[in-house]
Amino acid sequence: MAELSEVLADTRTGAVRPFDPEVIDILWELGQQQKFTEFAILSGYRTPATNRAVHGAGDSQHLRAAALDVEMPAAKFDAFGEAALRLARGGVGLYPQHGFIHVDSGPVRRWGGGGPAGTMAVRAPKLSPAEERLNRLAEAWAAARR
Repeated sequence: MAELSEVLADTRTGAVRPFDPEVIDILWELGQQQKFTEFAILSGYRTPATNRAVHGAGDSQHLRAAALDVEMPAAKFDAFGEAALRLARGGVGLYPQHGFIHVDSGPVRRWGGGGPAGTMAVRAPKLSPAEERLNRLAEAWAAARR
């Protein structure tokens, strides 16, 4: 877990916090169900400053090292998102417009959009140009860390 915590450190500062094994277990179970052998993690632990910079929720599970944003290919997005929702072991955020799914070990809840033929689609609020630039920078940084 110490090595995983280092890998899942804050992407901006490198700060490390011991990661919650429960969220790792949730992701492992989803991987088994969906036949995934590896994952691209865009965000794990976040410091309060990083969380503010990416417009994360004030009580984000990322601040507790209990959340993962998992990059998801479009072809697998719906099936993986539905499996995460069915598992009902924490929070699930669906971000099809950004190509990732959030899973955490907090209370069971869901937000965002996705699903077959848009059945679960929720329109995301329009981002300002500054927010779009910040998102692109965050995505590029995550890709560089991989």
